[in-house]
Amino acid sequence: MMNGLQDWPEPIVRVQSLSESGLPMIPDRYVKPLSDRPSSNRPENGDANIPIIDLTGLTDDETELSRSTMDRISSACRDWGFFQVVNHGVSPGLMDQARETWRSFFHLPMEIKQAYANSPKTYEGYGSRLGIEKGAILDWSDYYYLHYLPLTLKDYNKWPGSPDYCREVIDEYGKELVKLGGRIMKVLSINLGLNESHLQNAFGGENIGACVRVNFYPKCPQPDLTLGLSSHSDPGGLTILLPDHEVPGLQVRKDGRWLTVKPARHAFIVNIGDQIQVIFL
Repeated sequence: MMNGLQDWPEPIVRVQSLSESGLPMIPDRYVKPLSDRPSSNRPENGDANIPIIDLTGLTDDETELSRSTMDRISSACRDWGFFQVVNHGVSPGLMDQARETWRSFFHLPMEIKQAYANSPKTYEGYGSRLGIEKGAILDWSDYYYLHYLPLTLKDYNKWPGSPDYCREVIDEYGKELVKLGGRIMKVLSINLGLNESHLQNAFGGENIGACVRVNFYPKCPQPDLTLGLSSHSDPGGLTILLPDHEVPGLQVRKDGRWLTVKPARHAFIVNIGDQIQVIFL
């Protein structure tokens, strides 16, 4: 019987607990190699920012974006792999509610959060590391991960029951983000010269997969030595990120240097994942 993915290779330490303990130095296992650390000597990106695109006219039933807007989306995909969207059809109130609901969860007493602790079997639930390599260098963050679609993987028992109405907010937010993702993939399909439903169908059609991941970055006593999330590319099709305006720090790599994203008010940040990127390139 194989059970290698049932447990973590060593005890899990919550980064939030480390942060709140008042320790003056971070443990060695969060210290990144010199080549991976943030650097205050890197040039600032000034006014540079990923493209901000207005999606007014894009609905579930109609694609009434101007040719120039369609071209801007195409250019953003090819040149950046990232763009921000405004007037995207998701209620600003729901965006704020989702953000504050998760903020409230991470500030619950630890014993409540621990009831949702995850394992490397599915990663669903409250976590503090990825991968099962013993002694690995870790990121300075905690997270919550959920399967939203397909319905066969959706398990409400893995969803947090606190704070009040948390599950209802997650469900409504997930529903709206799946619809937004469908609208964006419709535009990407048209820009590729394909039938507007091509990408949606390629990723499962009505059985498309969708996950929710919420990252929590506690205050760090030595932020110059570590990262909240190591550099990476997203392996899926599309990531739609709701940024926290109180915690800037998301960076994208452009022309050999890292640029800090400046989130627009009530915008989503769209990241073209590896699977769609190879189609554009």
